[in-house]
Amino acid sequence: MTTCFIEPVDVLYLRGNKLFGDPGSYGESQIPPWPSVAAGAIRSMLLARDGGDFDGFVRGENPHPALGTAEKPGRFRITDFGLARRVNGKVERIVSLPADLVLSESPEGKSLSRIRPQAPHPAVRSSFPLEKLPVLAQRKRGKPLTGYWLNEAGWRRYLAGETPVVEDLLASVDLWVSDERVGVGLDPASRRADDGKLFTAQGVAFRNGVGFRVEVEGVELPGRGMLRFGGDGRGASFQRAEDRPVTIELEALCQAGRGRIVLTSPGLFEHGWRLPGMAEDGRFELAGVKGRVVAAAVSRAEVVSGWDLARWRPKPARRAAPTGSVYWLEDLQATPETLRKLADHGLWPERGYDAQRRVEGFNRFVWGIW
Repeated sequence: MTTCFIEPVDVLYLRGNKLFGDPGSYGESQIPPWPSVAAGAIRSMLLARDGGDFDGFVRGENPHPALGTAEKPGRFRITDFGLARRVNGKVERIVSLPADLVLSESPEGKSLSRIRPQAPHPAVRSSFPLEKLPVLAQRKRGKPLTGYWLNEAGWRRYLAGETPVVEDLLASVDLWVSDERVGVGLDPASRRADDGKLFTAQGVAFRNGVGFRVEVEGVELPGRGMLRFGGDGRGASFQRAEDRPVTIELEALCQAGRGRIVLTSPGLFEHGWRLPGMAEDGRFELAGVKGRVVAAAVSRAEVVSGWDLARWRPKPARRAAPTGSVYWLEDLQATPETLRKLADHGLWPERGYDAQRRVEGFNRFVWGIW
């Protein structure tokens, strides 16, 4: 596995899944972008570096040793991708707040609270399909806050079952600023500026030392280099970084018989928010891991698509469970080895899955102590 730090050298256009370009429209950037953005940038760099025949790669006639072909991907895959920053020469993860972690503000100041599963009172009736309800218990009400991220120390505390502290938070304004640009629509026939077709595109200018951390398996990346990253192929440098895994003792999960699944990338699941291998009643079995999903905290679904550069067409739009969604499991029956293998494979069925989306880094997760 190779870990790299990607640092923009220009304003990035991290376009999401919304069309823009019509008069008066606004093209908003998405942070963090989907892991497929990093997968596309790195694969393009590898094809160019190795002198690959791009047309032959697309037609499946000239497979790359690591990338395979457009139809049949090879051993290359993204296993982790997200925001990061360089601190004292080391690359530190920056993680969006998981769905079970709530930041609020009261007259006493900011505070972080945890959502925890609780069995509902017999008098409570709801349409929630699982055994327990995710409940936020607070002594005093506070105003929810957004626009904050966890640093790596807070992420480690969170996965260990602790509640991070306010000092573990980073504000968005300290990581990047928006850089809005006005664009002009073109006349499709004359290819010149068309009257009255002004639109706005939101760029992102990262603070010094802020970028992305990516883990790649199946290929050895060079020590440093340049990438075409995001919309319009803006420049970004990459450099090999020290691998600093953030893991927990899986033996503790096995002994406790329960744990949490926390998505670290969007989940493209066949049954909406439900995990692969999960039945309607919560029973879960996948890749040798068995248990019962008793509660879940899943934010509003997002739509994942993208542009297929090889075929020069949009990728199919699919509904996804957002990054940071949390699933609580009880009656966990597994060994540390099977837990590790499932995390390495990702939340994909054992067969018949979308191989392209898997190598792009979707359906990734980490185990957390409950």
